[in-house]
Amino acid sequence: MREVRGLDELERLVGQQLGASEWLAITQELVDGFADVTLDHQWIHCDVERATRESPYGGPVAHGFLTLSLIPGFRCQLLTVSGVSRVINYGVNRVRFPAAVAVGKRVRGIQTIKTVERTTPDSARVVSGFVIEIEGESKPACVAETVTLVFA
Repeated sequence: MREVRGLDELERLVGQQLGASEWLAITQELVDGFADVTLDHQWIHCDVERATRESPYGGPVAHGFLTLSLIPGFRCQLLTVSGVSRVINYGVNRVRFPAAVAVGKRVRGIQTIKTVERTTPDSARVVSGFVIEIEGESKPACVAETVTLVFA
């Protein structure tokens, strides 16, 4: 975990990869819970028997948006900014899902700080690149560019 104090130290991280989060197991319970929250119960995610029988993945896979939604948790493992009043998720510039995550696999996040742009003397817009890796796989599950607002 990297810890920086304030916007000035945060600006010095531009271009740096912060490392990798802990591995997280993608369980059927996690996938089913996400399906319940998002109302997306497509069979390829939730019907284990049918997915095992019919899907090209040989079983159920996580929703792409489930994978994307893990980024804030991974970010908390990788970077703490102290001396600020708040950090707010502002959006995503680009998201791709190059590979499906089979239930039972583990994923982790890798963050790189791309830009830190002062929007006022006491706030900044931070753009981070995230790669969500699948353990043992060559293609990532998700590649995203996230935008966070940080206020002193």
